[in-house]
Amino acid sequence: MMNNIDTYDFTGKKVLIRVDFNVPLNEQYEITDDTRIRAAIPTIQKIREKGGAVILMSHLGRPKNGPEEKFSLKHLIPDLNKKLGTEVRFADDCIGEQAREKAAVLQPGEVLLLENLRFYKEETKGDEAFAKKLAGLADVYVNDAFGTAHRAHASTAIIARFFPKAKMFGYIMENELKNIDKVIKEGEKPITAVLGGAKVSGKIEIINNLLDKVDNIIIGGGMMFTFIKALGGEVGNSLVEDDLLETAKEAMAKAEETGVDFYLPTDAVIADKFDNNANRKFCNAHEIPDGWMGLDIGPESGQAFKDIIESSSTILWNGPMGVFEMENFASGTCEVANAIAEATANGAFSLIGGGDSVAAINKYKLADKVSYVSTGGGAMLEYIEGKTLPGVAAILS
Repeated sequence: MMNNIDTYDFTGKKVLIRVDFNVPLNEQYEITDDTRIRAAIPTIQKIREKGGAVILMSHLGRPKNGPEEKFSLKHLIPDLNKKLGTEVRFADDCIGEQAREKAAVLQPGEVLLLENLRFYKEETKGDEAFAKKLAGLADVYVNDAFGTAHRAHASTAIIARFFPKAKMFGYIMENELKNIDKVIKEGEKPITAVLGGAKVSGKIEIINNLLDKVDNIIIGGGMMFTFIKALGGEVGNSLVEDDLLETAKEAMAKAEETGVDFYLPTDAVIADKFDNNANRKFCNAHEIPDGWMGLDIGPESGQAFKDIIESSSTILWNGPMGVFEMENFASGTCEVANAIAEATANGAFSLIGGGDSVAAINKYKLADKVSYVSTGGGAMLEYIEGKTLPGVAAILS
């Protein structure tokens, strides 16, 4: 039986939690989106309540050569103090003497935050000696960083070897896996996957892996033009991956073979340049004139997609329908987001994942109107693709 944080006795134990505090900071080092921190609070508080002393470790950004001020986790302290209702201590290095000393004197209920793991190249290399130093700080290891579960890094996978009898998932990890499984393993039919975003290259494995699991696949965003061109359509200056036209054709043929309905937009909002204030008009998505580019799905497609979504029992959404960051090309994404919220209100299960879809759901203030918002873009996609996630396997093994 695997340990879990509800049943494990943390009394007097030092608990090392791998969290995903990779949050965006502005020029003043203030957090501009605290979603990931908010998501981790229940796990941290549960362990504190059960008598554990908490040591938090995370990465932030992609520092190139050692420590950099803008990637220091110390900037998160004021926010953590407030959210946890305690004075969070800080070690200005994740390994070394200060980390060891501060961890050693940590009392039950207290919280220590270690400096950015990625100030060491050993973290991303999955270095065992580095993982061992981190492991030496604590008695128990909890992985709650779903956003990095698809990486075999020192703190997400290798470290678990040093805690053979005291390793477990935090609530985020547990919930992510449970909710993705609700779509890909236990989804109530009809199941619809709505896929958007710029490129087919990032989504092709997902499409292929979903074909034996879903009833409908809806395509929008920049990637739609590769499919449209593969069918012989005219796409003007729209984004196209010419090297993937055959791949796109194969995916559509496979969908037909497996009886999955594959929907492409019939109309598009086109513009004469990539700019919110560009000249724009509606046109047939398969007949975009030269010099124009598609930047959103059109109203006819929006309505058709809305109807499919609202008659689905299970919905997965990954990737916007257009350049929703620009107000004039946001209506397709907004319409899909609202349709998913509507379907959820009527009893459907909806899973939203991938940075841009999550940003869209938050932008339209619909996060609490869908069933689950995934915190891990890449990790969620790889799990749906059927890949083994090192961070998950390390706990289960």
